[in-house]
Amino acid sequence: MDRSALRGGVVAVLPLVPAMIPFGMVSGAAVAEAELGLSEALGLSVVLFAGAAQLAVLDVLDSGGAVLVAVAAAWVINLRFLLYSTSLAAEVADVSRTRRLGMGYVLTDQAFAVAVSGIDGRPRAATFPRYLGAAWTMWISWQIATVLGVFLGDRVPDDVPLEFAVPLLFLAMVIPVLTDRAPVAAAVVGGVGAVVAAELGAGDSSLLLGALAGIVAGTVVERSGR
Repeated sequence: MDRSALRGGVVAVLPLVPAMIPFGMVSGAAVAEAELGLSEALGLSVVLFAGAAQLAVLDVLDSGGAVLVAVAAAWVINLRFLLYSTSLAAEVADVSRTRRLGMGYVLTDQAFAVAVSGIDGRPRAATFPRYLGAAWTMWISWQIATVLGVFLGDRVPDDVPLEFAVPLLFLAMVIPVLTDRAPVAAAVVGGVGAVVAAELGAGDSSLLLGALAGIVAGTVVERSGR
């Protein structure tokens, strides 16, 4: 394995970790508020490992909803990872099936952003180790943040907006790739589309609908410029 690419993934994702920690703390604190313990918090965090989906599951279960409803909510929210994995498929076609399944487990927005950044300027074989470096750094950081949230979440003053770290985290990922018309179009249309869909009552599906709208817009702009 290309250790240089592995280290590159770690280094590239480190600036995103500080913004992720408050998000993980919110997730851990939500488990504590639902009167669940550390083992449940870590179990949910390790098995599901998806911040927004974890919060959705907790919200459904805490309000008395059925387990199947909670699973369905998490599934819908995480549908965007299907788009991510499809985008990476060609780059990791030579990687074994077992390793690709492992990639799916640790797939996050941040790991995907690091894996595709500069993808045209490096050998295809470097994508997998770069991805692993970013993905496992995020996984370890998320588990630590979850534990901190369980123990310290109730001690954070209410006027400290931990939730505000979530949009900042995504802005930190998006802004560096807005280098030409196609990504800008995808970001603008995707963001507006998600907001409009949410306002129209799409609920958890609004994120997926926004992502699809952004993909279409970016593709159209890219092809029109050829």
